[in-house]
Formats: sequence, C-alpha cells, structure tokens
Amino acid sequence: MDCAVCAAYLREKRKCPGCRGGRDNKPNSCVRCVIINCKILKDRKMKYCSDKCKKFPCERLESLDHRYRTKYDFSMLDNLAFIEKNGIKAFTASQEKKYIGKNKVFCIHSRKYMVL
Repeated sequence: MDCAVCAAYLREKRKCPGCRGGRDNKPNSCVRCVIINCKILKDRKMKYCSDKCKKFPCERLESLDHRYRTKYDFSMLDNLAFIEKNGIKAFTASQEKKYIGKNKVFCIHSRKYMVL
C-alpha cells in the first residue's frame, strides 16, 4: 500500500511512519503485522510480496486484499502486480497521478481529499 493515501499516515497527531518506518505511533496490530514481519521476505531480502514467493499470495495478504477491495475499492494484489511488472518508481508515479492533487491527497480510508 502507498502510505501517502493511508489515514494513519496522513493524520496530524501521532502520524504513522509507514510500514518500513519505526515503531513509534504505530498501532500494535501494525507492529505485529504478519506481512511486514514475514520471515520469507526477510530471509530472501525481498522488499515486497510477489509471485517469486511460493506462498504468494498468502492467506493474510488475500484477506487484506479482500477487505480493501470491499471497503475501499483498493487492491493490494493489483498494486503488487503493477510493481512487479513496472517497478516501484512507476507505481509511485501512478499513485501520485491518481490520488494527489495540488495541496491535497485523496485518503482511501475516509474517501475524501485531505489538505496537505
């Protein structure tokens, strides 16, 4: 997920540092996240889940994708496929084009633009 469109990352108080950031201001559920703490990702020094993993997509990722598709019309699996095919720079550029405007960003959780 692109942190730039996440409500926890966008909030002013106790702003989340993102999955790869420190532990400060993260909910315990994020600190204990099965995906970010995945042994396969760490052992293989992979930055993202991909079909290079024999467990891809794992049960947790499928569950997260289903929840985000249902609630927010946002797909983790589609994003990962885009990154695998086009690279992270192209993904970031596509996210900026889709969600970020002049002095505002669309938060997928609240489904509204927030002023930067």
